[in-house]
Amino acid sequence: MKILAVDHTRCTGCRLCEIACSLHHDGVANPAAARLAIVRWEEEGLHVPAVCQQCDVAMCELVCQPHAIRRNPATAALVVNYELCIGCRMCVIGCPYGAMSVHPLGRPVLKCNLCDGEPRCVQFCETGALQYLEPQAVSFAKRSATARKLIGGES
Repeated sequence: MKILAVDHTRCTGCRLCEIACSLHHDGVANPAAARLAIVRWEEEGLHVPAVCQQCDVAMCELVCQPHAIRRNPATAALVVNYELCIGCRMCVIGCPYGAMSVHPLGRPVLKCNLCDGEPRCVQFCETGALQYLEPQAVSFAKRSATARKLIGGES
């Protein structure tokens, strides 16, 4: 199963990922309705995409009393069943990464579902800050960058 990988060093803060996400899910260009968020430190010029980690042991799923959050076996994404969701927002409180939020347009909560295996945020990320990769590819890239730093090269 692929994972949504973030390379914050490539993020320019353009927010196209947020717009693509909200357009895909809600038909509006509204970053506040996106299932991911660009965390910004303007003075430092830092932008970091905050995305759902689709945790193996997911607090959002564990704290959901009506069991409205379940894993999609095809994508391994944790998905909200809005017919079961009672809007208690315990999942928002329980997420250790702040990857869930309250929906500004009516649905109770916002949660990335990986767009059923074709994340729109990745498709519109021109810099490659967001990628949808096999976990082994992410590990290899990080090992390679670390090894390069150890021998004194650039990462």
